[in-house]
Amino acid sequence: MNLPERFTQRMQNLLGTEYEQFLGCYEQERRQGLRVNTAKISVEDFLNLTPFSLTPIPWTDNGFFYREEDQVTKHPHYFAGLYYVQEPSAMVPAGRLPVEKGDRVLDLCAAPGGKATELGARLGGTGVLVANDVSASRAGALLKNLELFGIRNAFVTAETPERLLQRFGPYFDKILVDAPCSGEGMFRKTPGLIKSWMERGPEYYAPLQKEILSCAVRMLCPGGMLLYSTCTFSAEENEQVIGETLEEFPELELADAKWYPGFSAGLPLPERPAFPAEKCIRIWPHKMEGEGHFAALLRKKPEEGKPDRRIPAGRRTEGTAALPETVQSFGKELGLAWPEKGTVFQKQENLFLIPEEHSMPSGLRYLRTGLLLGTEKKKRFEPSQALAMALKRENCKNVLDLSARDPAVIRYLKGETPETEEAARCFNGWVLVCCDGYPLGWGKYINGSIRNKYHPGWRLR
Repeated sequence: MNLPERFTQRMQNLLGTEYEQFLGCYEQERRQGLRVNTAKISVEDFLNLTPFSLTPIPWTDNGFFYREEDQVTKHPHYFAGLYYVQEPSAMVPAGRLPVEKGDRVLDLCAAPGGKATELGARLGGTGVLVANDVSASRAGALLKNLELFGIRNAFVTAETPERLLQRFGPYFDKILVDAPCSGEGMFRKTPGLIKSWMERGPEYYAPLQKEILSCAVRMLCPGGMLLYSTCTFSAEENEQVIGETLEEFPELELADAKWYPGFSAGLPLPERPAFPAEKCIRIWPHKMEGEGHFAALLRKKPEEGKPDRRIPAGRRTEGTAALPETVQSFGKELGLAWPEKGTVFQKQENLFLIPEEHSMPSGLRYLRTGLLLGTEKKKRFEPSQALAMALKRENCKNVLDLSARDPAVIRYLKGETPETEEAARCFNGWVLVCCDGYPLGWGKYINGSIRNKYHPGWRLR
């Protein structure tokens, strides 16, 4: 790999005797990883179900290395949202932010969704997740991954940090800032980043990172915690950003993150001798089976005599409604156990279920508000792909459950008619199509045949 001289010289000065070992890792094959969606399946059950030969990733409880020859993104279990394919080191940030049930969580730079899906899974349907990306196009991929994972308590926005700060204020218990960076740690995975690094290096990103982090800190409740991460080696984008943020916000302190023996401490800052670099996490590709990463966990000190949680300004309450009769009829027909908690929000033909007590502020660009139940057209209800993914097989009476080994499941994922003897067990109307007990999407049983209703944009190519 042809690395820029400016980069190699800096890394040689930084690593000293370790530099040759670091350089050698660029000639080695990188490891591939997947992370189990514990919102849908336990790690134990997944290992009993999956056909892949997996090796545990030691720094995360639900991550595994897989072999390159295993086509994990073509398998039906991938389309059922049972796992997410993710670079192994990238599993560290969401795993080190101590999310608890009921938390209000913000993933500020969330696309394409690797970290947001893990945060949503750990919430377990409680609290609320706001997943944001300033780019609406990137936020679209984020939305798909959250829906694939069956995360029903998420709000997806495409806003600047400044706009979110204006509308929320100090609202969140936990915040993840996986900041845009120069990407030095990803050169082996994505060599194309070298060209962009030469055009926009650390000196471009560091001021941007400080602005983003400054907004994030002000959206954090007193007593809350924030995880800042990058995939770069540059101290200018890592320790220096944290050091300057600690000076700007004296109410912050560096917290101890869950450690793994392969982690390295952060770099000291000579101009800030009191900086606790040992509390930062650095991942070097020549020391661990992953790419380069940095992470630092920050805690905002509680304010004595003041509540930790704040309510965002301008709650989004317009358009609330009871569950329409068409939706109730649909639920009764399939024997669905509809959620008892939450607010139904109707916008034109679309119906959303908003998590209880978590109405969002108005004036923001939303791609999704809660769970999209479906659309109501001409007194008929059409269930959404997101609803199918949020259900469990046992929630529904009319089910076509296919084995991953059945060719019919691949036909279904390609948008074709899933001809199978199993269809004879269904009755007329909407059918929840599953694979090994986990939903894939909808079909409609009419006159002895299943009409394919799988989302066109999600089909297997």
